[in-house]
Amino acid sequence: MAYNVAVVGATGNVGQEMLSILEERMFPVKDVYAIASRSSLGREVSYGDRTLKCLDLEQFDFSRVDIALFAAGGSVSAEWAPKAARAGAIVIDNSSHFRMDPDVPLIVPEVNPDAVAGYAKKNIIANPNCSTAQLVVALKPLHDRAKIKRVVISTYQSVSGAGKEAMDELWTQTKGIYVGDSPTPSAFTKQIAFNVIPHIDVFMDDGYTKEEWKLVAETKKILDPKIKLTATAVRVPVFVGHSEAVTIEFERPISDHEARDLLRESPGLMVVDKREDEGYITPVECVGDFATYVSRIRTDPTVDNGLVLWIVSDNLRKGAALNAVQIAELLLNKGHLKTRS
Repeated sequence: MAYNVAVVGATGNVGQEMLSILEERMFPVKDVYAIASRSSLGREVSYGDRTLKCLDLEQFDFSRVDIALFAAGGSVSAEWAPKAARAGAIVIDNSSHFRMDPDVPLIVPEVNPDAVAGYAKKNIIANPNCSTAQLVVALKPLHDRAKIKRVVISTYQSVSGAGKEAMDELWTQTKGIYVGDSPTPSAFTKQIAFNVIPHIDVFMDDGYTKEEWKLVAETKKILDPKIKLTATAVRVPVFVGHSEAVTIEFERPISDHEARDLLRESPGLMVVDKREDEGYITPVECVGDFATYVSRIRTDPTVDNGLVLWIVSDNLRKGAALNAVQIAELLLNKGHLKTRS
């Protein structure tokens, strides 16, 4: 059985990754449609060894497809995802628009696969924030074993999480500094080259940013609403790959040795944790990989039953495109996906 798939936002970083991963993981595709705005009509994108020409979102008939992967931003999803869903396509949306909707499941397949059945309420499934996806994959097996009480997260998020313009800005500023040009922020509030910015998304009334709120709220929805979390989200001058320093307090004792063994056996994770030079993973090394990497596993001596982890993942893959394709695979494996052709 093969399925018709639409990728909305096919010219963006995440959309192109979706097309690449559909082909890499050999998802059973009959026809795949690259969808973009009218300004990108006819633009060519790659799907394996094939070249696809982009179609106009406003003219596309979603009754032609079984699955629609959305990677075009919140405003596009707000308008077009319900239209695609009403046309019969199961929508997997990468934007934040539907994540906290109680009638839309928020899914990370390694963490809450059974919740995917809730798609039937609106024919829409939400993909979590990139930082949330890699975090909950690592937290899930530990929570099952020792029950997490509290988590403190500091993120080190690459510029690709803010889109192509942000990547271009880092490149331009870096080159400019070497020839004496003054960096001019545009995509970011301050200089990003050779700097870090403790500000992602808009500020909220309590002093946290919306990115930090997403980490907290989405983790609660996916994993357990009783977990207490606090986060600081920081943009760093890295092109691809998000990192997180995570401190966890548990209800029950768990040693760093036990946690290391448990994480090694858990789906979606790779443990690289040697207490020596180069015995850990950095963003550069995770680019292009499907796995979420865990390093620097150690006991937190400041609390009872505490651990500290270093988590790294390719944010364009597990943080976005890969997770969306894994959701499609989950629908298929659980028998929810039916071809209308």
